[in-house]
Amino acid sequence: MSTTTDEIRLHELKAFDETKAGVKGLVDQGILKIPTLFHNPPHKFSKATNSTKKTHTIPVIDFTNIGKDPNARQEIISKVREASETWGFFQVINHGIPLNLLEDMKDGVIRFHEQDSEVKKEMYSRDLTKPLVFTSNFDLYSPAPLNWGDTFAWDMASNTTKPEDFPVVCRDIIPEYGRHVMKLGMELLELVSEALGLDPNHLKDMDCYKGNMLLCHYYPPCPEPELTMGTAGHCDATFLTVLLQDHIGGLQIHHQDKWIDVPPIPEALVVNIGDVMQLITNDRFKSAEHRVLANNIAPRVSVACFFRADLRSQEKLYGPIKELLSEDNPPRYRETSFADFVAYFNAKGLDGTSALQHFKL
Repeated sequence: MSTTTDEIRLHELKAFDETKAGVKGLVDQGILKIPTLFHNPPHKFSKATNSTKKTHTIPVIDFTNIGKDPNARQEIISKVREASETWGFFQVINHGIPLNLLEDMKDGVIRFHEQDSEVKKEMYSRDLTKPLVFTSNFDLYSPAPLNWGDTFAWDMASNTTKPEDFPVVCRDIIPEYGRHVMKLGMELLELVSEALGLDPNHLKDMDCYKGNMLLCHYYPPCPEPELTMGTAGHCDATFLTVLLQDHIGGLQIHHQDKWIDVPPIPEALVVNIGDVMQLITNDRFKSAEHRVLANNIAPRVSVACFFRADLRSQEKLYGPIKELLSEDNPPRYRETSFADFVAYFNAKGLDGTSALQHFKL
């Protein structure tokens, strides 16, 4: 009996999964050709087209004086509104998280991913409901090509995590960074609420942070970066994402039919609107498709904090916010629980299509 292509693929996926070593495990073996599981079709590789024009520069918003000067705050809200409507992405500087803490966090991620693979294997799992997980390709068994990266994930919403549960190599820094980024995220939820013309606490009162997750990504150098992606094009299944990226570069967003680089700024954090924010704002704030290129120069690390609702709650439904609707602006999406949205997103995988289509009325 002949073996089908699907059966061969499944066998190869299982073999990769069972190594529990992730993509870094392949690099450690000294491979010169990447497995076909990682190959992307050529049309995925359109180049970035950053020009010198201002129109191709991601907005950078300075949070200096945000809590001291009401006029400065209103100006920041106005910039957040414009960026969220037109780009779905912006960078924040003077956000209150010390620069040395950002550097320590990136170093901690490198230490975790570059430690002995036998230690990491003990944390390897495909079950992202666990409080602390090391994994590679959350959508491994979906039809999409694999991405050239590994992830260490912390479910910040889990109240069972004790300090000693964190990996020794980054035990102190991860919870500390988590506290700082949570504080910044709560401030961002206030600013986004006000940018929508709502009460500052509106999004917080919708529990947009009760299911937060911290994802520590590691993209090893790739021997054939022209054949694969660090992370394929996708939008986030979040309200907001706050991203710390290192100096390597490779993050791009899709804007006006072009791929645009998001240049690393040492002290900045990248903020992007997620799909569920686009859903509840009835398409007013845009969730932008973004991707990460593979490179053959050096490992790249980034840390994404997903501001999400509680995945354990099926009762709470999210639909377009009533205060934003009118006769001229009727709801475009049906209500869904956050858990159902994420379940659909995860099953679909990073296949280049928007999860929002599935929830349209």
